[in-house]
Amino acid sequence: MAKLGSEELGTQPISKLLISQSVPAAIGILVMSLNILVDSIFVGNWIGTIAIAAINVVLPVSFFIAALGMAIGIGGSSIISRALGADNKAKALKTFGNQITLTITITVVMVILGLLFVDTLIPAFGGKGDIFGMAKTYYTIIFYGVPFLALTMMGNTVIRAEGKPKFAMIAMIIPSVGNLLMDYIFIYVFDWGMAGAAWATTGAYLLSFSYILFFFLSKNSDLKIDFGHFGLNSGILKEIGSLGFVTLARQAAASVTFLILNNILFDLGGEAMVAVYAIIGRMLMFALFPVFGISQGFLPIAGFNYGAEKYDRVKESIYTSIKYACILGTIVFLGLFIFPSEIASLFLSTKEGMPANEIAINSYVLENMPSAMRWVFAATPIVAIQLIGSAYFQAIGKAIPALLLTLLRQAFFFIPLILILPSIWGEIGVWISFPISDLLATIFTGWYLKKEIDRTLTSN
Repeated sequence: MAKLGSEELGTQPISKLLISQSVPAAIGILVMSLNILVDSIFVGNWIGTIAIAAINVVLPVSFFIAALGMAIGIGGSSIISRALGADNKAKALKTFGNQITLTITITVVMVILGLLFVDTLIPAFGGKGDIFGMAKTYYTIIFYGVPFLALTMMGNTVIRAEGKPKFAMIAMIIPSVGNLLMDYIFIYVFDWGMAGAAWATTGAYLLSFSYILFFFLSKNSDLKIDFGHFGLNSGILKEIGSLGFVTLARQAAASVTFLILNNILFDLGGEAMVAVYAIIGRMLMFALFPVFGISQGFLPIAGFNYGAEKYDRVKESIYTSIKYACILGTIVFLGLFIFPSEIASLFLSTKEGMPANEIAINSYVLENMPSAMRWVFAATPIVAIQLIGSAYFQAIGKAIPALLLTLLRQAFFFIPLILILPSIWGEIGVWISFPISDLLATIFTGWYLKKEIDRTLTSN
């Protein structure tokens, strides 16, 4: 795959450019998702199904802090892409320096607070009953590595903003492979159980950060900052905050969703139902990797060309991205619709001598997950419209519409639905909330995006 520089974002054909940007992003997301998927398979087979549920409880808390880094990264990267498009490298450098300072300061404070309130946060996110002990072990250890994950997520988006998707891909592959190797050593060989799974994840964060640091210190990066760039600039901070808040709000909504959903599921069916969603949650991260890859590849293309005032190319990038992502989303949907039982069985232990409660949970998961998975992924063929639509406004620096469209699915539609429908239809009410919220968010986003294209891109 050809190496891209930032200037080529404004000259290469959109289809070729989208493939060059999206394929490395998709591969990186695939490897990272496979890491989470295989990690869950290892944990389920070597520790137990309750351990998967425990990790599912912890993830929203740690991911929210990591999302702070991603939010700062995406907010700043939008500025960097447009600054490079407008040939304003000084602003790009100052923005990157501010991103680093902001990420370190905020995530360290959040980690300290998270460790202080561990016994309150875990039950709040559904870590009750037999889940609590394992969740606390996992949570405490991985929190030490979360600042490095946040810096990695921030740095990865900046690499993409420079037009260097291959390096961003490698930054996601290295920790994924490392985590799986450490899983084998710490869980299977050393028999460290839940602590082994946590140390493997923390070690992966450190590996990822090391590579990101190497990239920016090497000649591969065009952004060579000095100490003067680390000083915070109020104007840049405001712009990073307004755009990054979109990503942060998305993750905050996801964390609140986990909080509500895990508690509703626990009340409906105990640890077994939490385990069902834990597995489906892994598939949500894994199965949509090609759609997310196109969304990630789209961001720097739209941002650069908008900054360069090449509006026809911006419009073409929107339609091309949606077309490719919808096709891939349909393929994903068909695979999940046909093979849900086979997918569920991968996560469940078949070892002899399992406790009776573990056997009962496994039986429940095998019986109930196929129907649940089909409902959850029912709207997958069209979700690309919602993802690309919200990403477009973030890429061009329009924070308010980006925020509102990002929050549409989870905050405005999904959370109200899961608070209402399960009280009427029980478990099925939880699962049908997913496609209904996807459909409503997609319809509104498609309408608003078309209106914006006609008003802004077509008239210029």
